[in-house]
Formats: sequence, structure tokens, C-alpha cells
Amino acid sequence: MIATKHLRILVADDQPQIRRAVRALIESYNPDWKVIAEAADGREAVERAEELHPDVIIMDLSMPNLNGLEATRTIHRAYPSISILIFTAHDSPSLPGAARDAGAKGLVVKSDSSRFLIPAVQTVSDCRTFFGREQGS
Repeated sequence: MIATKHLRILVADDQPQIRRAVRALIESYNPDWKVIAEAADGREAVERAEELHPDVIIMDLSMPNLNGLEATRTIHRAYPSISILIFTAHDSPSLPGAARDAGAKGLVVKSDSSRFLIPAVQTVSDCRTFFGREQGS
């Protein structure tokens, strides 16, 4: 089922090919979902969040200048209504707790993105949490 909710999304990842792939997936899923900006590092993600107030941020964990957890913490403190989804290549049992502590509403491992990124964005945009693969099953 395609959601009808309009979403403004910021994609923060230091790899341009990942940003392009996420943008293509998001915008092909629902024409009402728009990637309004991209950021190549954590500091730029914070700046774009301050400037644009997106509904959802898809935030890479490992980025230069300011890592994804620190950027999440900074954004969440200033703008708690922005839903942040950590998007990471790392698959560690400690990451969901660290992401929650930083203020993220969810976490998706990049290797699971084809199955779980869209459901995770839907879930966090409704102010619910999405942590773990079992939620997307």
C-alpha cells in the first residue's frame, strides 16, 4: 500500500552513489515523498536540518566532520519533531541503543535497504520507532 502522506526528506551520506540510490528509491516509491536536500557529512546535515526542517532525515552513521550519531543528537536537541532514521553499513547489537540514545526514531542496515528502508521511513514519519529487522518482516 502506498502512503499518501507528503514527506520532505533529507538524505545524509558521504557517498554520492548511496545518496542517489536512496533518492531514487524514495521518489520512485511515492511521488508525494521528496528528497529536498542531500548532505555529504554530519555538519552539513545539521545545517540543512536547521535551514529546511525536513520531516525525516535518513542519516548515515559513519561520515566525516561529524558522525551520524553526533549529528542526530544535535538535530534532535534543537528540532525534536524531525524524525531521524540511522542508515548504516554497520550491523552491531549495540547500535539500536546508541541510535535511540542520540534521538533517532529508527535504524536500517544498508544491506537490508531494499526490504526495510521504505517501511522504516513510513514508520518513523508517523512518530513511531523502527529498530530491527523483525519489524519489517
